Amino acid sequence: MVAPFAVWAVLRVSGFEPDWPWVPLVAFTPYAAAGSAVALLVAGSLRRRWPTAVAAVTVITLAVVVTPRGFTDGGHPAGGQAVRVLAANLMVGAADIDGLIALIDRTKPDVLTLQELTPEALDRLEAAGVRDRLPHAVTRAKPGVGGSAIYATHPLTAGEHIEYGGFGQARALMRHAGGARIDIVSVHPCAPKRFGRQPCWLSGLRALPAAGGSDLRVLAGDFNATLDHVPVRDLLAGGYRDAADAMGQGLTATWPQFGWTPGVAIDHVLADARMGVRAFEVLTLDGTDHRPVYAELRLP
Repeated sequence: MVAPFAVWAVLRVSGFEPDWPWVPLVAFTPYAAAGSAVALLVAGSLRRRWPTAVAAVTVITLAVVVTPRGFTDGGHPAGGQAVRVLAANLMVGAADIDGLIALIDRTKPDVLTLQELTPEALDRLEAAGVRDRLPHAVTRAKPGVGGSAIYATHPLTAGEHIEYGGFGQARALMRHAGGARIDIVSVHPCAPKRFGRQPCWLSGLRALPAAGGSDLRVLAGDFNATLDHVPVRDLLAGGYRDAADAMGQGLTATWPQFGWTPGVAIDHVLADARMGVRAFEVLTLDGTDHRPVYAELRLP
């Protein structure tokens, strides 16, 4: 009982990320942390000295990795103007567009990033009046899972489109009324759910722009990765902050919205560390397997 959790803890903290099935499996690290505590109780009740010692180290290691996500870090003292971000995966365009418009009306985002945006869903979204609320857009609608888009209340300039394995990630530079320039990516790399998809998934995440430089950066969408995956940890180490983690909601699952699979947090808003985080919320949208995420950020 102790050994699998001990191996899990070693792999998680080592920085080494094997291919399938570890890449999808490591998303369930919070559940492994809970399981390791059960293994510790069993080893302790049987008075097995070395298994108990290994189990105790394992529990401590995984607790150090996981538990900070449940506590706010204060949100960073950036006190500039608000930048509200809403991100939603439309599940091959099947999401309830009227429900999405209702979320827009409720959260009043400055930026909306969409994934799995099909041409048909784009037509329905435009007909529903999204441009009345978010007049500026960079759209890359495609059949299947590869479409994406960025809508905004401030002017957008299309950036270099990121695409690997048919999964597209729209990119745009937003000029905020406060004078800031914000580089935005609608994130959606390949899903590493089967053998052979890790290179595509890794390339899509590695292609995301590093934090820093003259422009602020915000990455929002379906990362197909949690805070336990090495590429996301690298982004955070390079100058991003996860809005959910900053607000103590890093353990709130975003996928699947329905079904029997244990939930994991794979939808994120990563903000340039120079920006503040004032709020985060996981929302509900009918017709899609992902739960939209909302964050209120603050300019420096």
